[in-house]
Amino acid sequence: MPASSLYIGLMSGTSLDGVDGVLADFSGRGIRTLQAAFTPFPATLRSELMALQAASENELEREALAANALARCYADCVQQLLAQAPGPVRAVAVHGQTIRHRPELGFTRQTNNPALLAELTGVDVIADFRTRDIAAGGQGAPLVPAFHEARFGKPNTVRVVVNIGGIGNISVLHGDGRVSGYDTGPGNVLMDLWVARHTGKAYDEDGAFAASGKVDEQLLEILLDESYFRQPPPKSTGRDLFHAEWLDGKLAQRPGLAPADVQATLTRLTAVSLARAIAAETVDKPAQAVYVCGGGAYNGVLLRDIETALGGGIPVKSTEELGVAPNRVEALAFAWLGYQFTRRKPGNLPAVTGAAGLRVLGALYPA
Repeated sequence: MPASSLYIGLMSGTSLDGVDGVLADFSGRGIRTLQAAFTPFPATLRSELMALQAASENELEREALAANALARCYADCVQQLLAQAPGPVRAVAVHGQTIRHRPELGFTRQTNNPALLAELTGVDVIADFRTRDIAAGGQGAPLVPAFHEARFGKPNTVRVVVNIGGIGNISVLHGDGRVSGYDTGPGNVLMDLWVARHTGKAYDEDGAFAASGKVDEQLLEILLDESYFRQPPPKSTGRDLFHAEWLDGKLAQRPGLAPADVQATLTRLTAVSLARAIAAETVDKPAQAVYVCGGGAYNGVLLRDIETALGGGIPVKSTEELGVAPNRVEALAFAWLGYQFTRRKPGNLPAVTGAAGLRVLGALYPA
């Protein structure tokens, strides 16, 4: 029998809200999403994963227990998709949950228990996609630009794909096979932190809290005075840098602002850092459009801020216009990385990550 062309991709990102899953078909009729599913994290797991972002007591045991709970969430998402699959699924490709990302020290840590996931689902599991790129001298991130080129690239057309999860990153598809991209800085991570602190909500729905405030230009300049923004690519970042202590240290230089004004300014920070990166990567040939995916694609205030920061001459759209819903793009990217692994094809782009060369990414846990 020919090998199945069906793969499941799973992604749980920096926003720590839950697991996005897709059932994808790579049968040669393009990269198609057949079904999607979402499994929210229980509050206790979300809290523990958040705590594991920093050094803490007994963290080795706590991480192992969190990995088991995480694998069960992954399994729930997989079972939803298996129930809708038109045939056997070749493999589950899973990112894991990033709790540390320190490529400058030669490591990244995505907690997971792929062996348990294989046991729970009865399907081959492919995991651990980032470490091989880091072993080859790369950043291990972002990995999605190679997929963005495969799915969204168009000859002789410059497109920018912007992913706004907890962290923001860009993929510039130059239309001639070249791809550039990197993590630009905070995506939703600081906005989510601030809105949760002041309203108790997990995120700022459609930017409503930000829209009720006004951008403070002095605070914006303080926030932008961060060496990461000036660092040349390749580069990647995460909660290791952009966290509550970082934000509070910046706010201490501009005390007394209304919470809504801070939210408006944090939204503008994400927009400006993305726009500056896009401008720097499209000096020779401007982008015809910017396509946004991730949770940030549902924040209308943020999208308008990005368009304004770009000077208003480049349309900012959703990846929905290219045939993939914004909340499915990353999970689909990891399904594609699993597909690449089974074909022994590379999944990284050295021009993006800084690795010494193309590498096959991932590790197999057979069913």
